[in-house]
Amino acid sequence: MSVRRRRLAVILRLAIVISVLAGIVLTALGPATVTGLLPYFTIQSNVAVGLFAGYAAWRAWRDRPEPPSALKGAVTLYITITGVVYHLVLANPASPFAMVQPDRAFGEALGNQFLHTVVPLLAVADWALFDRRGRLRLRYAAWWLAFPLAYLGFALVRGLIVHRYPYPFIDAGQLGYAGVGLSSLFFAFTFWLLGLLFVGVDRGLARRGTPGATTVDDAAVTDSVASAVEG
Repeated sequence: MSVRRRRLAVILRLAIVISVLAGIVLTALGPATVTGLLPYFTIQSNVAVGLFAGYAAWRAWRDRPEPPSALKGAVTLYITITGVVYHLVLANPASPFAMVQPDRAFGEALGNQFLHTVVPLLAVADWALFDRRGRLRLRYAAWWLAFPLAYLGFALVRGLIVHRYPYPFIDAGQLGYAGVGLSSLFFAFTFWLLGLLFVGVDRGLARRGTPGATTVDDAAVTDSVASAVEG
């Protein structure tokens, strides 16, 4: 990776880290506390992508190889799930699992958008522009389900203890365990398809020789990315 391209990668990744921190801090200024936010997949996926982006920024700054593509694909998928589920399911009035959106103060509303919109978009942009292409395998889409499934188990066990569930589609108190099982199967299948989409896009970009592909000339990629940023 050329010096100019590394600098662009560092800037984008630092923007992810700052956005994650801003989102959590601004959201915590509302009624929720930091400890009260931790059980949410939103917070866990944002923390994961923030830590990964910080690590990847450090490696780019030191001109070290990029972190494993399978790991980057995983955290990018999880933060994408956060954005997609929020906008299409939780904040969508037409969804059967829509959550009542409270009146938020400006800072809290801004933090909510950082966590559910800004960070997912920046993370996907980083993956598309700077990840090495052609390294993802179809089986990864199944492997990547490990964390969402572990989160489901955590949420259900926690629900037995505190009698609260973070999301309506895993609320065993309202849906029963059979209902949670059905909704979980649907979401797991959807997340698997989303993972396959990432793998398919990765392979498509590798064949076309787009930014991030190992066969592309770094200088040409840098110029195209820089022009897009400046334009």
